[in-house]
Amino acid sequence: MTTIDASAARARLLEIIKDKAIVHGRVTLSSGKEADYYVDLRRISLDGEAAPLVGIVMRELTKDLTYAAVGGLTLGADPVATSMLHAAAAAGERLDAFVVRKAGKAHGLQQRIEGPSIKGRQVLVVEDTTTTGASPLAAVEAAREDGAEVVAVATIADRATGAGDKITAEAGVEYRYAFSLEELGLA
Repeated sequence: MTTIDASAARARLLEIIKDKAIVHGRVTLSSGKEADYYVDLRRISLDGEAAPLVGIVMRELTKDLTYAAVGGLTLGADPVATSMLHAAAAAGERLDAFVVRKAGKAHGLQQRIEGPSIKGRQVLVVEDTTTTGASPLAAVEAAREDGAEVVAVATIADRATGAGDKITAEAGVEYRYAFSLEELGLA
């Protein structure tokens, strides 16, 4: 297996995002807001070439933070978290992933958070694209209710709509993103 350095991974990931994930045209976002473009990062976070790069880039973005698990609100966070888990394993390190359900299960163990227990652990909440901040805020709340210490929120792409300030103000955690609208050629 060949290894790729973080700057090369970041450059290639940006190329792939621009090529495969940016869709131009009028769309309604999950927030209900309308936009002239859509950044569909599941097209890259589930892509065989791009997903490993996501893990490398997101780990590089957060390398100064201490966390034992990574996850967030399903569905946007799931492939990001698993990409980071695999990137950590490839580097000979251990990182667990977790999934936050939009609502708790009514059957089985009735858990809202799936995966290895995060109780008493430092965790990083991730997302693919951040617009309003509602999804990562819900994930932060659920992780805290489960007994985790959330160290930060990190996303692949920030839509520059004030979500970072909202996350910092409401959750009291740092907010980071790998790519800005300017880098994606959208600003």
